[in-house]
This record gives sequence, structure tokens and C-alpha cells, in this order.
Amino acid sequence: MPASKESRHEDRSPATNNALDEISPGAGKTTAKESPGNGGELHQDVGGKAAEPDAFLTDNFGHRIADNQNSLRAGERGPTLLEDFVLREKIFHFDHERIPERIVHARGTGAHGVFECTKAIPELTKAAIFQKAGKTCPVFVRFSTVAGGAGSVDTPRDVRGFAVKFYTEAGNWDLVGNNIPVFFIQDAIKFPDLVHSVKMEADRGYPQAASAHDTFWDFVSLMPETLHMIMWAMSDRAIPRSLRMMEGFGVHTFRLVNEAGEGKFVKFHWRPVLGMESLIWDEAVKIAGADPDFHRRDLFEAIAAGDFPAWDLGVQVFDEAWAAKQPYDVLDATKLIPEEEIPLDTVGRLTLNRNVDNFFAETEQVAFLPSNVIPGIDFTNDPLLQGRLFSYLDTQKSRLGTTNFHQIPINAPKCPFHNFQRDGLMQTLVPTGRANYEPNSLSEAGESNGPRACPETGFTTFPENAERNDPGEKLRIRAELFADHYSQAALFYHSQTDSEQAHIASAIVFELSKVALKHVRERVVSRLRNVDETLAKRVAAGLAIGLPEKAKAARAPVKMAPSDALSIQKKAVDTLSGRKVGILFAEGSDKAAIDKLRKQIEDAGGTPFLVAPKVGGIAVKGGTLEADGQLAGSPSILFDAVASILMPEAAQKLAAQGAAVQWFMDAFGHCKTIAHCPGTQVILDKAGVEKDEGVVPVEDFTKVGAKRHWAREPKVRDLA
Repeated sequence: MPASKESRHEDRSPATNNALDEISPGAGKTTAKESPGNGGELHQDVGGKAAEPDAFLTDNFGHRIADNQNSLRAGERGPTLLEDFVLREKIFHFDHERIPERIVHARGTGAHGVFECTKAIPELTKAAIFQKAGKTCPVFVRFSTVAGGAGSVDTPRDVRGFAVKFYTEAGNWDLVGNNIPVFFIQDAIKFPDLVHSVKMEADRGYPQAASAHDTFWDFVSLMPETLHMIMWAMSDRAIPRSLRMMEGFGVHTFRLVNEAGEGKFVKFHWRPVLGMESLIWDEAVKIAGADPDFHRRDLFEAIAAGDFPAWDLGVQVFDEAWAAKQPYDVLDATKLIPEEEIPLDTVGRLTLNRNVDNFFAETEQVAFLPSNVIPGIDFTNDPLLQGRLFSYLDTQKSRLGTTNFHQIPINAPKCPFHNFQRDGLMQTLVPTGRANYEPNSLSEAGESNGPRACPETGFTTFPENAERNDPGEKLRIRAELFADHYSQAALFYHSQTDSEQAHIASAIVFELSKVALKHVRERVVSRLRNVDETLAKRVAAGLAIGLPEKAKAARAPVKMAPSDALSIQKKAVDTLSGRKVGILFAEGSDKAAIDKLRKQIEDAGGTPFLVAPKVGGIAVKGGTLEADGQLAGSPSILFDAVASILMPEAAQKLAAQGAAVQWFMDAFGHCKTIAHCPGTQVILDKAGVEKDEGVVPVEDFTKVGAKRHWAREPKVRDLA
């Protein structure tokens, strides 16, 4: 019989008893006292000194923590201090929780390419890449989902990572962002909590790659600063049609510094040349089953075919005087700057033109560091960015096993690098000579004395404290403007079209329908009332619950003018370029008509994909034709539009097949263009396809194109 806890420990004094079997992290119940912080963040405290011992939150060495919501800063808006052992331990432990898969952004794909400066901006920055139009440098880009593991699917509702490594002549510059310009949280100290909440629930190991569950929405409902990001995550931005058709953002406010030492704030934006396009939720779910590698396959095949995806780099540049006048804080990562206020200035183009040779060696081993900047690009005191500067470098030791990860070819700069750092696990370079320190005088003995610092051309931190900050105090506090959690969430929602608003409402209803905790559902809806009353009512009705009392806002929202730049549909590019069109045919179909349609699609920049009941040579009018895919394995969800060229007899036969009927039913339900011949009508009737502006004769396909027909949507599904 095993000894009881009491008998095992009865002979030990507290000084010699190091047993941990009674320690259970996170265990116990605490009656927390709730209060808002200076930035409107929720604090849950024990409520006094006399609480039970296990009620106190501590670090791993038993030190009680006074504030688990804010990093320690030099002044209210100042930089985060390295002496903050609470932040460092929390991030340090989080960075090493998973081995070797990335903790977040685990599922990704990447490609090589080139960046070209299209507009020189030496008046704004001394960064070498922006000194002359036409200047280029190699790049590597990795796209990813955030929440799922490496073996999850490509199309969940999720944020997408958009990380770019510029191999410049001045060293590597890593612009590590997302496809959404804002983030869930304002301070890096909350990042472990955010990710723990959205990952698989700790006691059951699911759901994988999904945010529709209790712990995520519980966190969201208690953190109103997440609401702006929630609007974006519940919008169609979180289910992109293709990685080639999504925007990218640097998220944080950075700084540009010119040769004269003058600095300005900057926001970085990537705009896809093909335009933005997203999936419908029903498509995203079905694609996950039909092709879990849909996005990575799409990117790989486009590059392999020479259809190189491209993005324009735009910047929003502004100064401290402008920033000080805004009703939000530009250092708050949950806020964006409307393009109507600061229009984008396009300064470059990124083109991906080469697939990786080895997925593991390149895509999996690539290490992006926000701290990788070059002279002319600098940081700000954004508290989320400040934590990332520490975290990303630290986490590479766990993932790649060595401090020498920079020697892996995909991570190594393409310019010379020299320093005195030596040895370490997996050292692959062979330094020569005795000079592994400086200063030294070995050159006086005829030996190599190694490299030296260069104040004139080296990276120099922007010296001015021009961010309205008094560094005289060390504080765990947020600036007051950070307390406005709803104004920009409302801005985003009000900038959408009616159908996009319906998608957001429906997405929230779907997510909250998976939440088993009634009080969490109600609390989220109470927060939504600060974003938009109609939205809150739609969500409440969709959940069949009463409208809860409106949550108190930490800072009263301000009304902001809608921005068309925030809507996918308002910015839609009416083009076939980069789109894939499924063409259904069968025995007896007219080869000449098929060839004509294929050529029209290709001439317009699209990719035709032939679908038939069987692959291989099929007898058609005018010869034989091979299909690119079999009907059951090539559902219409994989295409941007569909067309059919069928003889009546073949169509009648296909009408008895569920795959054929579903092919058109899904295309109609997903608001896609359906171009058809008269013979297909029997299948359309069975699929419930009604004639509208997007259901046209096959001869008119290129006039209509591959756009979505949103006016159809109320006919095919219930929306919140």
C-alpha cells in the first residue's frame, strides 16, 4: 500500500520537505474582487491580505504577483523594462511549452521571392532597401494559421500569419504580422492567457484549430479589449479563399528614421494584386474535408505554374503631433488607423516566384524575429511589440535546439556577418584565430583582431522620447486611451456591407452556440451592445436568449466614420485573374465548346479545371478529352466559379448522381457564378438552382466572371 501524504511527510520539517505532490497549478477556487484598470482592463484580485494561501497568484518561486495584467514600464507609455521578472518568467515558460512544433502558427507554408522598391523614400528612412526605386532584395514568406497544430487543416476560422523575411544588404529585416491589422490584446503579458484559452481545452485535448468553445469565449467576454479583433475574426477575413488573396499587416506601430535622425511613426500594409476574396463558412467546412491542404496546394501550384502571387507594400506615415490628437492610442495594438485619415502610400512590391526545395529545411526551420530590423526601421513602446521582441528570440532555443539557429541557411543573412560569438550546440562555422573578445590588441602581433562596432553605419536606437511618456516612474499601468475597447470594433462593423454584417453576426452565433457556459454567452452579447445594438439583438435572437443588460464601457466609445477600406466586398476586384473555374463535362460533350471556354478563361488570367465522372480519356464530340479531376473528388467548393457543357443524355444520367447534384447545389448556395448549357437544366432543376444574375448561359460566362452574387444569399441560407 502506498504511504499517505501525511506519513510520507510527517518526519520532514518545512525546510527539508521539497515534495511537489500537493502542488496543483491553477487549482482551487478564489472569490475574486473585480476592478477595472487604468486602461479599462479587468483585474481579478484576492481582495485583501487574509485570503487562503492557495488563493494567491505567484511566480514559479512563490513570489506573489501584484498585477498579472500589465508589464512593468518606464512611465505610462514607456518601454517595457527587462527587470520585469513576472513578464520574463511567464513568457519564458510559455515559449518552451511545446517541443518542437511552434506553439502558435504551427501550420504554415512558405515560398521564396523578391521585394522591389517602387518608390524611394529617403526623406523618411535610411533603410537601404528604400533608397532607390528599382532596388531589390530576396525574401522568404511564411503564411500560417494561428490556433491549430501542424497537422490541422488550412481553412478553419482563424487569424492568418503573414511573415516576411527581407534578406537586405544591411542584414535581415523580419516583418512578422497577420492578415488582420489589429490584435486581441494590448499587453504581451496576456499572450500566454490568450493562447491557452484558444488552444485545445486542457482537460480534453479538443477542439483542434477552432475558437468555438468555452474557454476562448470566457476569456473574450472578460477582456473587452478583444472585441475589435473579434469583429475581424468573425468576419470573412478569417476564412480567406486563398493565401494569394489576403491582405497582410505589420499590426504594430513602428518607426521610420532618416539619415538626419528624424523619426516618424509607420504602419505597414500588404495589399494583394489579385484583390481580396474569402470563402463562405459552409465552403470552408466542406473544403476541410475535401482538401485539408487547400491553401498550401493553391499557393504551390500557382507558383509552379508561373502565376506568381504579388502584394504591394503600403505605408501609413504620421508624426507624434498627429498621433496626440487622435481619440485612440497609436501604440495600442487593438487599434488601427483608418485609411481615410492616413491614406496608404505604396512603396514596393513583393512577388513570390519560387517554391521551397525542402519543406522542413526551409518552411519549418525558418525563424522570424520582430527584433530583426535594419537601420532606418525602429521600434516603439507598444507593450505588445515590446514583449514580442523578447519572446521570439527566446523561443527559438526550444524549437531549433541551439543558439546557432541563425546558421541554418533559411535564417542566415545574405550579407556578411561577423562577431565574437563562439561555440554552442550545432556550431557549423569554423572560426579561426584567438580573437573571440574585444577590445583586443592582437593585430599588433600580426594576428587577426576581428570586427569592430561602427557608430556611423550601425543600428542606432531612435534617441528621442517623443511618445508622450514620463519615464520617471516604473509602473504597471496602461495609458487611459487604451480603455476605449469598442469604438474601432464598431468602426469595423459599420464599414461592412449588409451581407458582411450578416456573416459576422452568424459567425458569432455559430461560435457561441458551441459555448456550453450560459453566463459566457450572455456576457459576450452584453459586450456587443457597446459595438452595435442591432448586432447584439441579432446574436441574441440567433441564440434564442434574452438581450442582457449592456456591459459598462471602461471608456465611452466615440463615433468614427465608416471606412470602405475595411470591407472585402467594397474592395472586391472584378477579375478572373488568379481564379479557378471548374468545367463539368461527360461523354458526348462538345470538345470545341470546351476548348473555347478554356481559352476564354485562360486569356482572362484564370485557370480552367476539367471535371468529369471519370478521369482519363473520355469520348467527346470532336475526339477524346482527359479530365483534371473526378467529379466526386473535385467538388465545386474547390472552385471560384463553375460551368458545364453536357449533352442532354449525359446530363439526365448525371442527374441521378448525388455528386453532380451537390456540385451545382453547393455552387448556387455559395453564391458563385454558374454558367451552363441547355442540357444541364435537368440537373439545375434537381439541385434547386434558380435563375439570377449569376446563373447564365455558358456563352456569357466571361461577361459575368467569378464574382460572388451576394443578393442570392438570403434565398439559400438563414443568416443572423
